[in-house]
Amino acid sequence: MPQPAITLPTTEESDEELMLAYQAGDAGAFDTLYQRHRGRLFRFLVREAGSREAGEEIYQEAWLRLIRQRAQYRVQARFSTYLFRVAHSCLVDHLRRQGRRWQHEEAVPELPEDASCALPTPESEWGRQLDARALAGCMEQLPAEQREVFLLKEEAEMSLGEIAEVTGTNAEAAKSRLRYALKKLRSCLEGLL
Repeated sequence: MPQPAITLPTTEESDEELMLAYQAGDAGAFDTLYQRHRGRLFRFLVREAGSREAGEEIYQEAWLRLIRQRAQYRVQARFSTYLFRVAHSCLVDHLRRQGRRWQHEEAVPELPEDASCALPTPESEWGRQLDARALAGCMEQLPAEQREVFLLKEEAEMSLGEIAEVTGTNAEAAKSRLRYALKKLRSCLEGLL
C-alpha cells in the first residue's frame, strides 16, 4: 500500500505573495502581513504625526485603506513600499484635515522595538532615555522632508529607491535629504552628548 505524500512546509511566503493571497480571500495572509509590519509602521507614523494619538489614528486608517483597496493591488515594488506609500498618503490627508503641515505637536517617547524585549537595568534605561530624548529633540529640529526620509530609512529599513517612491520624489532627492538629515542630527547630537 503506498504511503501518503508528506508535504513539507516551503520557505516563508513573501509579502507580495501574501498580499496576493489576501486579495484572493485568504484572511490568514493578511494576519501574517499585519504581524510582520505593524511595529515599524506604527513607530514611523507616531513619530511623523508628532503624537501617539494622531499616530494611532493614521495607523488604523492606513490598514483600513489597504483593506479597502486590496482589489487594486499589483506587484510593482516590495509590499512594504506599497504599505508605506498608503500610510504616507494617510498621514498627508490627516495633516491637511488638521490644517497643519508636518509639524510635531509634542515630543514622542521612545517606543520599544517589540513587546518581548528584555528588561533593561535602571542605569542602562536611564542612559537610553537620555539618548532617546536627545535624538527626539534633534529630530524635531529637522525639516519635515528630511525627518521623513530618515525615519523611512531607519524605521522601515527602506532603500533610497523605495523612499523616493513612498515620498513621490526621485532617488537623488531622497539621498540628498537623508545626507542633510544625518549631517544635522550628527551635529545636533554632538552638541548635546
